Amino acid sequence: MEILKTHYHPEIESLENKSVFTRFATRAIAIQGNSILLLYTERYEDYSLPGGGLDLGEDKIEGMIRELVEETGAKDITNIKPFGVYEEYRPWYKPDFDIQHMISYCYTCEISEELGVSKMETYETNNGMKAVWVNIHDAIEHNQKTIATSAKKGMSIERETFLLKLIAENIKV
Repeated sequence: MEILKTHYHPEIESLENKSVFTRFATRAIAIQGNSILLLYTERYEDYSLPGGGLDLGEDKIEGMIRELVEETGAKDITNIKPFGVYEEYRPWYKPDFDIQHMISYCYTCEISEELGVSKMETYETNNGMKAVWVNIHDAIEHNQKTIATSAKKGMSIERETFLLKLIAENIKV
Protein backbone atom coordinates (compact mmCIF):
# COMPACT_ATOMS: atom_id res chain seq x y z
CA MET A 1 0.00 0.00 0.00
CA GLU A 2 1.28 3.47 -0.91
CA ILE A 3 2.61 5.68 1.90
CA LEU A 4 0.56 8.88 1.78
CA LYS A 5 2.65 10.80 4.30
CA THR A 6 5.19 10.37 7.09
CA HIS A 7 4.57 12.96 9.81
CA TYR A 8 6.85 13.89 12.71
CA HIS A 9 5.21 15.54 15.72
CA PRO A 10 6.91 18.91 16.48
CA GLU A 11 8.34 17.49 19.73
CA ILE A 12 10.17 14.71 17.83
CA GLU A 13 13.53 16.19 16.82
CA SER A 14 15.34 12.90 16.21
CA LEU A 15 14.84 9.14 16.50
CA GLU A 16 18.49 8.66 17.44
CA ASN A 17 18.97 6.98 20.84
CA LYS A 18 15.18 6.86 21.36
CA SER A 19 13.10 3.80 22.16
CA VAL A 20 10.24 3.46 19.67
CA PHE A 21 6.95 1.60 20.13
CA THR A 22 5.26 0.70 16.83
CA ARG A 23 1.47 0.53 16.74
CA PHE A 24 -0.48 -0.69 13.72
CA ALA A 25 -3.93 0.74 13.12
CA THR A 26 -6.64 0.90 10.47
CA ARG A 27 -8.94 3.71 9.32
CA ALA A 28 -12.22 3.29 7.41
CA ILE A 29 -13.41 5.66 4.67
CA ALA A 30 -17.16 5.29 4.06
CA ILE A 31 -18.91 7.84 1.83
CA GLN A 32 -22.57 8.38 0.91
CA GLY A 33 -23.05 11.17 -1.64
CA ASN A 34 -21.34 14.27 -0.19
CA SER A 35 -21.23 12.83 3.32
CA ILE A 36 -18.54 10.79 5.00
CA LEU A 37 -18.94 8.69 8.15
CA LEU A 38 -16.77 10.21 10.87
CA LEU A 39 -16.42 10.21 14.61
CA TYR A 40 -16.92 13.53 16.37
CA THR A 41 -15.05 13.72 19.66
CA GLU A 42 -16.36 16.41 22.00
CA ARG A 43 -13.24 16.37 24.23
CA TYR A 44 -10.93 17.25 21.34
CA GLU A 45 -13.47 19.17 19.23
CA ASP A 46 -12.55 17.19 16.12
CA TYR A 47 -13.71 14.82 13.42
CA SER A 48 -11.80 11.62 12.71
CA LEU A 49 -12.10 8.52 10.58
CA PRO A 50 -13.43 5.42 12.37
CA GLY A 51 -10.58 3.09 13.22
CA GLY A 52 -8.04 2.11 15.76
CA GLY A 53 -5.31 -0.26 16.80
CA LEU A 54 -4.96 -3.75 15.45
CA ASP A 55 -4.82 -6.63 17.89
CA LEU A 56 -1.62 -8.70 17.81
CA GLY A 57 -1.64 -10.85 14.66
CA GLU A 58 -4.97 -9.44 13.47
CA ASP A 59 -5.56 -9.17 9.72
CA LYS A 60 -5.69 -5.50 8.63
CA ILE A 61 -9.04 -5.75 6.83
CA GLU A 62 -10.62 -7.78 9.65
CA GLY A 63 -9.34 -5.17 12.12
CA MET A 64 -10.76 -2.33 10.03
CA ILE A 65 -14.16 -4.04 9.93
CA ARG A 66 -14.04 -4.72 13.69
CA GLU A 67 -13.18 -1.12 14.54
CA LEU A 68 -15.76 0.28 12.09
CA VAL A 69 -18.53 -1.87 13.58
CA GLU A 70 -17.50 -1.19 17.20
CA GLU A 71 -17.27 2.59 16.78
CA THR A 72 -20.18 3.24 14.40
CA GLY A 73 -22.46 0.21 14.28
CA ALA A 74 -21.80 0.01 10.51
CA LYS A 75 -23.72 -2.66 8.60
CA ASP A 76 -23.31 -4.36 5.22
CA ILE A 77 -19.61 -3.52 4.79
CA THR A 78 -18.56 -4.29 1.20
CA ASN A 79 -16.19 -3.25 -1.60
CA ILE A 80 -13.16 -2.75 0.68
CA LYS A 81 -10.18 -1.25 -1.17
CA PRO A 82 -6.79 0.06 -0.03
CA PHE A 83 -6.45 3.86 0.04
CA GLY A 84 -2.98 4.30 1.55
CA VAL A 85 -0.82 4.42 4.66
CA TYR A 86 -0.31 7.37 7.01
CA GLU A 87 2.76 7.01 9.17
CA GLU A 88 3.53 9.21 12.17
CA TYR A 89 6.04 9.59 14.97
CA ARG A 90 4.76 11.21 18.13
CA PRO A 91 5.62 11.38 21.84
CA TRP A 92 4.67 8.29 23.82
CA TYR A 93 2.87 8.97 27.10
CA LYS A 94 4.09 5.93 29.06
CA PRO A 95 7.56 5.51 30.60
CA ASP A 96 8.40 2.29 28.68
CA PHE A 97 9.12 4.08 25.35
CA ASP A 98 10.07 7.56 24.18
CA ILE A 99 8.22 7.62 20.86
CA GLN A 100 5.18 6.01 19.30
CA HIS A 101 5.43 5.07 15.62
CA MET A 102 1.81 4.82 14.43
CA ILE A 103 1.18 3.19 11.07
CA SER A 104 -2.43 3.65 9.90
CA TYR A 105 -3.69 1.52 7.01
CA CYS A 106 -6.61 3.31 5.36
CA TYR A 107 -9.32 1.56 3.34
CA THR A 108 -12.35 2.77 1.44
CA CYS A 109 -15.54 0.74 1.79
CA GLU A 110 -19.26 0.86 1.22
CA ILE A 111 -21.74 0.49 4.07
CA SER A 112 -25.43 0.89 4.68
CA GLU A 113 -26.39 4.51 5.42
CA GLU A 114 -28.34 3.26 8.44
CA LEU A 115 -26.06 2.54 11.38
CA GLY A 116 -26.62 0.02 14.13
CA VAL A 117 -25.64 0.35 17.78
CA SER A 118 -21.99 1.14 18.45
CA LYS A 119 -19.97 -0.66 21.12
CA MET A 120 -17.49 2.04 22.06
CA GLU A 121 -14.85 1.60 24.72
CA THR A 122 -15.37 3.46 28.00
CA TYR A 123 -12.73 6.10 27.23
CA GLU A 124 -14.36 6.79 23.83
CA THR A 125 -17.75 7.31 25.47
CA ASN A 126 -16.18 9.45 28.21
CA ASN A 127 -14.52 11.61 25.53
CA GLY A 128 -17.93 12.26 23.96
CA MET A 129 -17.23 10.30 20.78
CA LYS A 130 -20.14 9.67 18.43
CA ALA A 131 -20.55 8.48 14.84
CA VAL A 132 -22.00 11.03 12.41
CA TRP A 133 -22.56 11.41 8.69
CA VAL A 134 -21.16 14.84 7.83
CA ASN A 135 -20.25 16.82 4.72
CA ILE A 136 -16.51 16.21 4.27
CA HIS A 137 -15.79 19.88 3.48
CA ASP A 138 -17.58 20.98 6.67
CA ALA A 139 -15.50 18.47 8.67
CA ILE A 140 -12.25 19.75 7.13
CA GLU A 141 -13.21 23.35 7.87
CA HIS A 142 -14.17 22.43 11.45
CA ASN A 143 -10.86 20.60 12.06
CA GLN A 144 -8.84 23.48 10.58
CA LYS A 145 -10.59 25.89 12.95
CA THR A 146 -9.86 23.55 15.89
CA ILE A 147 -6.17 23.37 14.88
CA ALA A 148 -5.99 27.18 14.72
CA THR A 149 -7.97 28.09 17.82
CA SER A 150 -8.49 25.25 20.30
CA ALA A 151 -6.30 24.33 23.25
CA LYS A 152 -8.24 21.04 23.44
CA LYS A 153 -6.95 19.56 20.17
CA GLY A 154 -5.52 16.06 20.28
CA MET A 155 -2.40 14.70 18.58
CA SER A 156 -4.32 12.98 15.78
CA ILE A 157 -6.08 16.03 14.30
CA GLU A 158 -3.27 16.77 11.82
CA ARG A 159 -3.46 13.18 10.52
CA GLU A 160 -7.23 13.27 10.27
CA THR A 161 -7.34 16.65 8.52
CA PHE A 162 -4.63 15.61 6.04
CA LEU A 163 -6.52 12.40 5.24
CA LEU A 164 -9.87 14.18 4.88
CA LYS A 165 -8.35 16.67 2.41
CA LEU A 166 -6.76 13.84 0.43
CA ILE A 167 -10.03 11.90 0.38
CA ALA A 168 -11.94 14.99 -0.82
CA GLU A 169 -9.40 15.51 -3.62
CA ASN A 170 -9.11 11.89 -4.74
CA ILE A 171 -12.66 10.65 -4.34
CA LYS A 172 -14.22 13.92 -5.54
CA VAL A 173 -16.69 14.30 -2.71
